[in-house]
Amino acid sequence: MNNDFVHVLILCTHNSARSVLAEGMLNHWAQRLGRPVRAHSAGSAPGGRVNPFALQALSGVGIATSGFRSKSWDEFTGAGAPPLSVVITVCDSAAAEACPVFFGGATQPIKTHWGYPDPSNAEGGDDAKRRAFELTRQAIGYRMLQLLELLHSLGGACGVADPAARAELQRALDLIGRS
Repeated sequence: MNNDFVHVLILCTHNSARSVLAEGMLNHWAQRLGRPVRAHSAGSAPGGRVNPFALQALSGVGIATSGFRSKSWDEFTGAGAPPLSVVITVCDSAAAEACPVFFGGATQPIKTHWGYPDPSNAEGGDDAKRRAFELTRQAIGYRMLQLLELLHSLGGACGVADPAARAELQRALDLIGRS
């Protein structure tokens, strides 16, 4: 794994919708803006497949979706895992779960919660689900831009051990989650 990047892990219970949208949008914006950030997504109880509406929402804005898969957060706890700087939960059930200890970096990643309603639960058939996924993609995309700006303003110093700097980063991440 490339240590020249800030690695962000986005968690949701099934890793099939919101976390996949967040991974796709953060990687898309990071690449377009030339920022050294890599997003990953995972779940505590992966569903085994990515929701097709999530893939459709991403491909609708030109994001290639062939590499997305539903995976366990266990992939990010071992010695070969990327050095995580930030862990973001994006669904209420994942926020309530005890996250595992993530290895790979000099310090534990900073954790925050940015909740979104599950677009999979939209009522009204496929058209309503498509709209819900698109609105969720847009909302997540906006926060991912805010995250990139925050990381850029810090000069990529997310694995900081200084307690005051970590506390400031935590406050800024939590503020984005309330925006």
